[in-house]
Amino acid sequence: MLNDRPLRSVGKTELFLGFLKIGLMGFGGVAPWARYVIVEERKWLTDKEFAELLGVGQILPGPNTVNASVIIGDRFQGPVGVLLCLLGQMAMPVVIVMALAVVYEHLSNVPEVRAALIGVAAASAGLVLGTALKMIRNIRPTPRALLVVGLGFAAVALLRWPLVPVVVGLVTLALVLGFLPLLKRGR
Repeated sequence: MLNDRPLRSVGKTELFLGFLKIGLMGFGGVAPWARYVIVEERKWLTDKEFAELLGVGQILPGPNTVNASVIIGDRFQGPVGVLLCLLGQMAMPVVIVMALAVVYEHLSNVPEVRAALIGVAAASAGLVLGTALKMIRNIRPTPRALLVVGLGFAAVALLRWPLVPVVVGLVTLALVLGFLPLLKRGR
């Protein structure tokens, strides 16, 4: 879990600038860039800690990386850290999206712009998939975890079931599978 090792000291400025970078780089999905900055570049968390944190962020309401930034900010600098992480992560995307909305309003009917957006969407999907594969390789999930991943993929991608009930069901299944070894030991 997140508190299994001593905390590295991360200053307020470092938190703000790290999440500012994540926000600036986060085109096409923030999670791959957040992982890169938090795990590989700044070494604030391990891959396993990041995966756990992103998992918690995924089941909470709101964007998972925003939820993760709240947890990371609190972990290293308390409530002030939370505000700095959120401000850092959201400031530039808000400015950029507002500027792009103005430009898009004038160029939305240009066929080349539509084609470029399709290409950007495909690149974004590839980035998310690549990050997921990298995380799986580094954290070496258990067979039970792979079962939950496989069921999630089958339910959403193949059977096209709604995401919310699938997540609720998979969280329940993961908790049961996680507690089974504890129940067997208690006998």
